[in-house]
Amino acid sequence: RRLTRFRGHRSVKMGRPQKANKCYTNYSKTSKTPRRPFEKERLDNEMQLVGEFGLKNKREVWRVQLLLARMRKAARDLLTLDEKSPKRIFEGAALLRRCVRFGFLAEDKRELDYVLGIKVADILARRLQTLVFKQSLAKSLHHARVLIRQRHIRVGKQMVNIPSFTVRLDSEKHIDYSLTSPFGNGRPGRNKRKAAGGGGGDGDGENDED
Repeated sequence: RRLTRFRGHRSVKMGRPQKANKCYTNYSKTSKTPRRPFEKERLDNEMQLVGEFGLKNKREVWRVQLLLARMRKAARDLLTLDEKSPKRIFEGAALLRRCVRFGFLAEDKRELDYVLGIKVADILARRLQTLVFKQSLAKSLHHARVLIRQRHIRVGKQMVNIPSFTVRLDSEKHIDYSLTSPFGNGRPGRNKRKAAGGGGGDGDGENDED
């Protein structure tokens, strides 16, 4: 039974010393909640982005905002260095190359100043869900999300079922229906097979057309 000794207004437990609680997570946050949760202007802007790009929730907006904040911070830190600094030359070229590769910046804007002008909508426009709808592979943004989650979409030879997948510029022309999808000359869906009387709905739900 531990004894408690009072020192002024604090109580100190006697006995075996307590160990500090350690955090063993080796990953960082992917999103950050806003400081002011009920700011009207921010709420309106977030709702506009959610509706414009067919997002699931506002956490997807916060995730992109955190990614953009880290990119801007890296650009600001590099701009404070001398133009001939090896760190600015090496890391700045890598940052600009990545932004151009994913389509955040145009080819003629390879400067760190333009990184500070990237907006959240510029990153959301490079999502696989948005590009599937723009290429008329889906009837709406929400239909595009359903097709991706049900494994109907591929990028090149790789099937992708993540709507927030960021597509590179050179991979944008390779977005198409999956080879195993009913929309891509694959096996017909369960309802079509049942209507044809061929299998009676023995397939799994991944190849459904509905």
